[in-house]
Amino acid sequence: MNSRRRFLQKMAITAAGLPLLRFQSLAGNFRRDEPVLRVAMMGLGGYANRVADAMKACTKAKIVGAISGTPTKLSDWQQRFGIPVKNCYNYENFDQIKHNPDIDVVYITTPNALHHSQVLRVAAAGKHVICEKPMALNAKEGQEMVDACRKAGVQLLVGYRMHFEPKTLAITEMRKRNEFGKIMFFQGQCGFRIGDPTQWRLNKELAGGGSIMDIGIYAINGARYMVGEEPVWITAQEIKTDPVKFKPGVDETIQFQMGFPSGAIASCLSTYNMNYLDRFYLNGEKGFAELQPSTGYGPIKGRTNQGELTQPHVTHQTVQMEEMADILLRGKKPAIPVDGAEGVRDLKIIDAIYAAVRSGKREML
Repeated sequence: MNSRRRFLQKMAITAAGLPLLRFQSLAGNFRRDEPVLRVAMMGLGGYANRVADAMKACTKAKIVGAISGTPTKLSDWQQRFGIPVKNCYNYENFDQIKHNPDIDVVYITTPNALHHSQVLRVAAAGKHVICEKPMALNAKEGQEMVDACRKAGVQLLVGYRMHFEPKTLAITEMRKRNEFGKIMFFQGQCGFRIGDPTQWRLNKELAGGGSIMDIGIYAINGARYMVGEEPVWITAQEIKTDPVKFKPGVDETIQFQMGFPSGAIASCLSTYNMNYLDRFYLNGEKGFAELQPSTGYGPIKGRTNQGELTQPHVTHQTVQMEEMADILLRGKKPAIPVDGAEGVRDLKIIDAIYAAVRSGKREML
């Protein structure tokens, strides 16, 4: 009897202490005493699946909703990610998320041309937005999206996963500490041979362009955060070897150059017709940095004049969503911006690249 009494007393003391502990929910990795970012994915294609699978390892964000025009995809996601039917929408009725307190943010991974209208609708519904890059078809659309989110009192983030990648951040921190000295030159090479000629990425109406609107934006964005400045001029040249596959308005290969206020220059290549192009190179008066591969899903490999970069690889989308949860829920400021204004800066450069291709002249920014 005494033993039983001592056991019950011990259990009571233990139970009394439980609210003070941080522990994992039976449903997953989430801590009950921390807010979790509740995400609805819009556009359930290949990249959305990659993000959702990566989020299984997140402790600060989880998939709670889905938006798609394909009923079978919604059914599949309900089963795979435990999404309740009430949190599933199609493209006609997703405005009703404004009545759904289970959803904090909508992550948009649809074709480029749909981003503008979808972000405006999500903002009007009072939800935060994460939009894949490029954020819009041009800077005018992008600024309208930023303005709409600001007016609605919601945040707009862009899916710049490389802004959280450890080796990338290591180089930008070295540059901030002046370890490379005055930056002189950046080279960004981004490309692959694109497959199915009927896919949306080769449809001008849906993609807004060609390789620049897909893979080239990595070199544009990378030049900015590696050099640490905003470009002031652009020149660009287009090469098209297959006008059947790459129809008017869909660029196959573009070489472009950028000049920065300090005098640094960038030389970049964006292509849908060459494989094995995924390299950043930064040159300064006192040192250099190289990433190869530089923007793929990983692992990223890099070195500087001081030696090999050894930061461990973690799935990019897992890190991105953990960090974005901190930004949206806890006001964290990222080392490299990922907000809508950052997206507009890239779109202004894209606009200038296409203008330079048409004019054959230097375009000022």
